[in-house]
Amino acid sequence: MFIDSHAHITDDKLFGIVDAIIQNARLAKVEKIVNICTDIKTLERGIELQKRHPNIYNVGATTPHDVETDGAAHFDAFEKAARDGHLNAIGETGLDYFYEHSNRELQQEFLIRYFNLATELNLPVVIHCRDAFDDLFALADQHYKGKLLLHCFTGTTDEAKRALDRGFFLSISGIATFKRSTELRETIKTIPLTSLTIETDSPYLAPQSKRGKMCEPAFVVETAQLIAELKNVSLSEVAETTSATTKAFFSIP
Repeated sequence: MFIDSHAHITDDKLFGIVDAIIQNARLAKVEKIVNICTDIKTLERGIELQKRHPNIYNVGATTPHDVETDGAAHFDAFEKAARDGHLNAIGETGLDYFYEHSNRELQQEFLIRYFNLATELNLPVVIHCRDAFDDLFALADQHYKGKLLLHCFTGTTDEAKRALDRGFFLSISGIATFKRSTELRETIKTIPLTSLTIETDSPYLAPQSKRGKMCEPAFVVETAQLIAELKNVSLSEVAETTSATTKAFFSIP
């Protein structure tokens, strides 16, 4: 059985067919889904969805892309959800200097605010980081000592090592299956299987065989198969190990 450690199933693109999406996942032996809420609407949907589907677990924060427009308006809602026990982690927060849709200093400010909230509530943090690892590592070293997962990791081997040296976990998405992702595949070979989780980032980043389709949690199996091939282990070992890591990280029964 597999776990999709990062999917946006309360996004508008998927929520209208969410029950079918969850059923497709079950048929593919994806037993649990970690749903990422990025605004008040997806958060409210996630809380209600978890009542109907106890195999769904919610994580919430404003993404670094959106902190300039939504950060202040939405922080209180995510804080309340976390304090009320509706979130298994804080995220995806972080830094994105590639697109830089929000000011860098503001991204850092909200990352620190979310680090502080997670520290107070003893929650792990899911991170979005692109072209910003130096600042991420510096801020984490200073402001956060808990469990941290780098969502959709596409960094270098050196960046992976620096993350692992800090005890971080790394999540691998369908990007690793893309034809152009040769360097990423070489980096994955260097990462211990026990430090990896697998994700789809649905509805985005469908794996190579599903390119052009809307991604869904059932597709996580293709990423797991790639990891099995890269590490020369069985698919069942990847499923068992990544599921155990995901359960421990998010405190999933």
